[in-house]
Amino acid sequence: MTHRQQDYYAETAPVYESMHVQPGDAHFVALEYVAALLHVVRAHSILDVGSGTGRAVRFLGQRCPELQVQGVEPVDELRKQAQALGTVLRNASGEHLPFHDGSFDIVMSFGLLHHVPDPAPIVAEMMRVARFGIMISDANRFGQGSAAVGMLKLAIHRFGLWPTFERLRTRGRGYMESDGDGIFYSYSIFDSMPQLQAWSDRVFVIPTMPQKKLLLMQIAAPHGLLVAFREPSGPGWAGF
Repeated sequence: MTHRQQDYYAETAPVYESMHVQPGDAHFVALEYVAALLHVVRAHSILDVGSGTGRAVRFLGQRCPELQVQGVEPVDELRKQAQALGTVLRNASGEHLPFHDGSFDIVMSFGLLHHVPDPAPIVAEMMRVARFGIMISDANRFGQGSAAVGMLKLAIHRFGLWPTFERLRTRGRGYMESDGDGIFYSYSIFDSMPQLQAWSDRVFVIPTMPQKKLLLMQIAAPHGLLVAFREPSGPGWAGF
């Protein structure tokens, strides 16, 4: 996360919940799926990376009280807001998670990766500390806009021209900025899929917003939950 984005969160921390947490939004839908999947795979320990004010930690703590749920958040002001809401978060960033390899059954993030210029190191850290599962709720650039726009974006990406397109579109900055979201980058959960496929035994995407009636998932869903599971050693795995 950039310093400017951290400053944005520090300034907006008192109203973070009203700005970013809405009943029935995409992350709420993702959390409902996460809770169900955690039961299926018999997970016992969860880490939420980039917890903000602790929404996911609180949700899972209430929905699945048998779970051991921890969260990390690098912005002091957001951690203070979380504590005021009854959630204690650890001071750490996604690039440097202060945990041993395989410390948690599942590691997840919600709305984090579109705020970093390079998500790959964070995903790599999540994989390092995860025993058998990764869950990422985030945006899908290819599913935003019309189907024709999605196809064009996908074509630009597949020809390896997306970085050049982004530099032109953002006038060299490489990022965009808004009052509602601070600094954000063009990201798709499908960007992280190859990295997770190399680590896991199965990867799939669950749409978390209304999707277009198209056959190609990459341009149908504007937001989704990217899920990766690997076969762990030892007891506790339900399988599919």
